[in-house]
Amino acid sequence: MELEKVYEPQRFEPRWAEWWVEQQLFVAGKNRQAPVFSLVIPPPNVTGSLHMGHMLEHTEIDVTIRWYRMRGYDTLWLPGTDHAGIATQMVVERALAEEGLTRHQLGREKFEQRVWQWKEQYGGTIKRQMIRLGASCDWTRERFTLDPGLSRAVREVFVRLFEKGLIYRGEYMINWCPRCETALSDLEVVYDPTPSNLWYIRYPIRDGGGYVVVATTRPETMLGDTAVAVNPEDSRYRHLIGKTVILPLMNREIPVVADPIVDPEFGTGVVKITPAHDPNDFEAGKRHKLPSVKVIDEHARMTGEAGPYAGLDRFEARRRVIADLEQQGLLEKIEPYELPLSKCQRCKTPLEPMVSTQWFVRTKPLAEPAIQVVKDGRIRFIPENWTKTYFDWMYNIRDWCISRQLWWGHRIPAWHCTDCGGITVDRVDPTECHHCRSPRIEQDPDVLDTWFSSALWPFSTLGWPDQTDDLRRYYPTSLLITGFDILFFWVARMIMMGLECVGDVPFREVYIHGLVRDAEKQKMSKTKGNVIDPLDVTEKYGTDAVRMALLQGAAPGTDIVLTEERMAASRAFANKIWNAARFLFLRAQDSGFEPRLPEGGPDLDGAPLEDRWMFSRLNRVIEQANRAIAQYRYHELAQTLWQFFWHEFCDWYVELKKLRFTPASGWTRDWQNSLSAFETALRLLHPAMPFITEELWQRLAAGVSQRPMSIALAQYPQPQPTWEDPKAERDMELLQQIIVAARNLRAELRLDPKQQFQGTLYARDSAYEVAREHQEAIARLAGVTLEIYAGEPPELKPPVRSTPEFDLMLRVPGAQLEALKRRIHKEVDELERLVENSRRQLENPEFRKRAPEHVVQSLRERLAEYEAKLESSRAVLQNLP
Repeated sequence: MELEKVYEPQRFEPRWAEWWVEQQLFVAGKNRQAPVFSLVIPPPNVTGSLHMGHMLEHTEIDVTIRWYRMRGYDTLWLPGTDHAGIATQMVVERALAEEGLTRHQLGREKFEQRVWQWKEQYGGTIKRQMIRLGASCDWTRERFTLDPGLSRAVREVFVRLFEKGLIYRGEYMINWCPRCETALSDLEVVYDPTPSNLWYIRYPIRDGGGYVVVATTRPETMLGDTAVAVNPEDSRYRHLIGKTVILPLMNREIPVVADPIVDPEFGTGVVKITPAHDPNDFEAGKRHKLPSVKVIDEHARMTGEAGPYAGLDRFEARRRVIADLEQQGLLEKIEPYELPLSKCQRCKTPLEPMVSTQWFVRTKPLAEPAIQVVKDGRIRFIPENWTKTYFDWMYNIRDWCISRQLWWGHRIPAWHCTDCGGITVDRVDPTECHHCRSPRIEQDPDVLDTWFSSALWPFSTLGWPDQTDDLRRYYPTSLLITGFDILFFWVARMIMMGLECVGDVPFREVYIHGLVRDAEKQKMSKTKGNVIDPLDVTEKYGTDAVRMALLQGAAPGTDIVLTEERMAASRAFANKIWNAARFLFLRAQDSGFEPRLPEGGPDLDGAPLEDRWMFSRLNRVIEQANRAIAQYRYHELAQTLWQFFWHEFCDWYVELKKLRFTPASGWTRDWQNSLSAFETALRLLHPAMPFITEELWQRLAAGVSQRPMSIALAQYPQPQPTWEDPKAERDMELLQQIIVAARNLRAELRLDPKQQFQGTLYARDSAYEVAREHQEAIARLAGVTLEIYAGEPPELKPPVRSTPEFDLMLRVPGAQLEALKRRIHKEVDELERLVENSRRQLENPEFRKRAPEHVVQSLRERLAEYEAKLESSRAVLQNLP
């Protein structure tokens, strides 16, 4: 069972990824007596492929679910994808455009068929990627938001909310995307600070002469003005209230109204009121019973109401309007002005506020219990600061526009009667109007906002509205791990819908992770060209290494900086584990047996110091690892495991064990303890690095009958109080200090690493006993054979290294010592010259003036390096006899 010489994760990672799924290791419900831990995946868009944000999220979920599974819980990680209404429709429409077709030419039914074909062809990408990256999901329960069961749940919720008066249809101001040709909720709007202007326009006053000046950022919408307004408290304009002005370019009389909406400090203190094209004006229009004149249509072109500007694009109309105002002497001035331009989150097209008949959810009654459950602690946000953010939004929540003018998605289950105008909403498709019994009914053409079905995800995926076994067992789920960017889109709405539909919270805890940023701490985006493809870097470094690199930076409340250096270092860590295993396996074969899982635990009664120390340290690391995962401190888990495996198990324990293994010894206590420690460490590492630990554990488990099928089903190590040995830890620390002191002396003196040297050690208290007992280990690991004495030295002869516990003096042969002194004197002379030259250059004002800043900075850095080396070399000389 020889382990391959080179660590090549690409050779075994795909094999284990497929094997885990084939063996159905992660299927929930196998042990109905076990406690339950469940969570649902934040469903990725079916259109997409995984990015590093997904990989971070899935790694954190996977670490957590594997930990619970190894602790004996009945675990469910339910996977699936979202139909992603706008995103998917856009992708398929682009494909149609390449064929010279539009969805309207194809027709609704055939277009929907094309989208389903596209989903079947490309929709499996996410699943394949997740399996390859080791996500331990229950793939037998995979869901899609347009599955029949989920569609039934969506319809049931819509009907229930409609029957309770929580869903209604009304004419309101909505955000309209002319590119996507659909309404958007407030959360689907991004605001882009954009340099623009304030145009000051003169509105002539009828019956009295003169004019009022109105400031606007959108002169093209003035064509739809139906009033101008002033603040009722503004004494400058009180005399105008009730009068009329002439709307420039349109020559229409419009009233002057008083409304508190007007900020006297903005512009001139007089504003135009365009009820059809501004949300504040829409409300003002209702208050003053003003007509609504729509001058921009759904394609962002001017309507017939815009008179001579009809048919123009809105921005071209703006240019024409400004030119005509200027020509007629009605444009008083133009001032630069930055405005927060509202854009579509999906396609970044500037949005058009538009009055439209849409479907809405009345959210206030749903938000109140959703606020209360967080107040009561039934749902906890981690980090805690997100609780305030959640409350701020929920207290100011607005009704949710849920209708979208798309063809892909859950079609709204409402039918409009041609005869009586009534609306029929039902759980099954009706054949007649419920109001007048007319058969002439047509289904509403709109579909539901994607987030409506996503809001039901924690319970619709478990079979609701039926009271299924899965729903009873796994709802509420235990945990949600997600990003802050969908806290309101998704998390808040799941809480509202879970309470309303099921009567309980959808999850107990919500862990909010940060963003993955590049080496310059920039957010990753396609436009910046800094996106990292998870499959590219896992192919290069191995999945375990990328997972470890992500976990190391995953402190709660912070973003993760992912660099090539960190991934390369993590691969080196995985390689260290591999090499430790290879050494143990080869030496076991030299000792006359195949390495295997040890039966029982370690044998520590009378065991050597390194064994007692190793298991005492393991006990502490086990405590720390369990606590770190329980508290979602993934960075502490990664750092703890890294420090332990590399710097304690490999650097010290394995090195000391090399001195004890002997050929043809057979199975000894040294092997029992060594392989017990190694196998325990593999189980500790498994949730973070599942592939390499499975590969190595299976090598140990080969031929052992009484064992779990996989390390993923083995027990996660738990603290063992009997392993705790403070004295062994103190003694080992002393041994390490002695060895490190000798190594450092040798390194400082630049001595030949292969040459064995002599030395003298004066040790006090426990250090004396430790040194005497481990004299051979010191000689082998430090390359120094010591004469050891108790107490204080009669005199200190350099080179020496002293601590409160010991003084270690190294004996360097005379000729070698003189050659060493000459070499270091020469180094000091050269460094002094470099320091003097660098300082002289930096003190020269002409050089600092003419040289580029990066050249000056580079010289400063080199000077600091020369000075540090000079100080070190002088210290070495002082430490020589």
